[in-house]
Amino acid sequence: MKIFDVIIVGSGIGGLSLALKLTRKNPNIQIALLTKTNALESNTRYAQGGIAAVLNTISDSFESHINDTLASGGNYCKPDVVEMVVKNAPKEIYELINWGVQFDKAGKGELDAALEGGHEHPRVVHCKDQTGFEVVATLLEQVRTNKNISLTTHLLVTDILLDEAQNAKGVWVYNEITQQLETITACYTVLATGGCGQLFENTTNPKPATGDGYAIAKRAGAQLQHMNFMQLHPTALYTETDKHTSFLISEALRGYGAYVVDESGKRFLFDDDIRGELATRDIVSNAINKHITKTHTNCVYLDVRHLPSDELEIHFPAITQKLVSLGYRLDVDLIPIIPSAHYQSGGVKVNVNGQTNITNLYALGEVACTGLHGKNRLASNSLLEALVFADQICNHMLNRQQDITQKETHPYSCKQPVIVDYAWVKPKIKTIKKWMSKCCISQDKLTIDAGSTYMKLVKQLTQSILENNMFSVELMQLHNMATTAEIMLHDLLTYQSLNQTNNTAQPHHKVL
Repeated sequence: MKIFDVIIVGSGIGGLSLALKLTRKNPNIQIALLTKTNALESNTRYAQGGIAAVLNTISDSFESHINDTLASGGNYCKPDVVEMVVKNAPKEIYELINWGVQFDKAGKGELDAALEGGHEHPRVVHCKDQTGFEVVATLLEQVRTNKNISLTTHLLVTDILLDEAQNAKGVWVYNEITQQLETITACYTVLATGGCGQLFENTTNPKPATGDGYAIAKRAGAQLQHMNFMQLHPTALYTETDKHTSFLISEALRGYGAYVVDESGKRFLFDDDIRGELATRDIVSNAINKHITKTHTNCVYLDVRHLPSDELEIHFPAITQKLVSLGYRLDVDLIPIIPSAHYQSGGVKVNVNGQTNITNLYALGEVACTGLHGKNRLASNSLLEALVFADQICNHMLNRQQDITQKETHPYSCKQPVIVDYAWVKPKIKTIKKWMSKCCISQDKLTIDAGSTYMKLVKQLTQSILENNMFSVELMQLHNMATTAEIMLHDLLTYQSLNQTNNTAQPHHKVL
């Protein structure tokens, strides 16, 4: 059994920045930073666009960024949270620069700001089209040289460790190396586990995004909110051979001037919104899905043929290299795209300090529902949210510094589990993906009820297997996927019921 001051579960931008902030403000604090795969593999790594921040108050304003965020999220945003995040954005950008992040510069040396859908002004700072990767790589370099941070990979957190008063006191983990269940204790525990895109057939999320944090929080008794607000990214690469992992084509490419067209070359998005390609993600995704259904086609297309190829290679090197490697000529070919599950706008309910309803348990990043995003996240607000709330959590913890001591605790007995064959798990994961995609596209009550019944059965079955001392990472992920899916479908039915009795409710965007 290991004892720390703080446990952070997840190595994306939220977890990494929180660990660094804590150790810089309190050099005596001991932090356990845990991740279930390698430290680089998180949703942050695949964030291409950038971080939204108002850095020029002559051409832009906080009020504009606030209004854009509120408009995108509908009446589900918390205005005070939106204002707090937006006004703290510049400070977080400059802290990243101090940590070594090299954002792109414009001609006169100031930070380059890109335009993305839903934004009134260009305000997205970036590192070409690999912002997430550059930020995570830089922060990881800082973490690995920090003697106060113990970074451990290939540890799957299975549950929150609770004391007799139901306060969080650490985590249960499955150690892939020893193949044993272990406990790690701490005064404070932070979930920064990312999203749940792997619940769907088409997603931009990497394989580890199986909704673990939502399920872990639910089992511990934490409140979750707005889990039906799963956001699509409208421009993921469509391929007939690999439909389950969609290559993301950044929002910034449309901001740069790319068109969305149908098979005849028509820019049909203007039929739904006067902003066309620069409308918010929910509007663009809905328009694309509607067009695909109407025309009985598999996809629509991104058109960059009118844009200079050499400039695309400079500004979007990763995207252009990927497309060229697949045989596309950007000056000749249309790029097939389809909306794919991208970001969970709901999550574990937290207050302005990142606290859940469970004492000493915090949530951060995509796993958390802070009130910033509402029903539809504004592009490039996610990395920003993680940075600002990492700061909020850091300050809140250190203001309670008298509670941060390495307390003695009684060890828990952990049995060595019997490993479950993946062949049993795989088809059930495939069925969950199929059901979730079907339920959330159709949003038909009978379909959702049937899907919910399946999720309950899988959850009960995996729970009974786990209780009989049988285990595998894949089984635990299946259990978490079924739990998270059940929550999402329940919230979707609740949302539909509320809409039927309240004609003023915001229309819900379809999810994949």
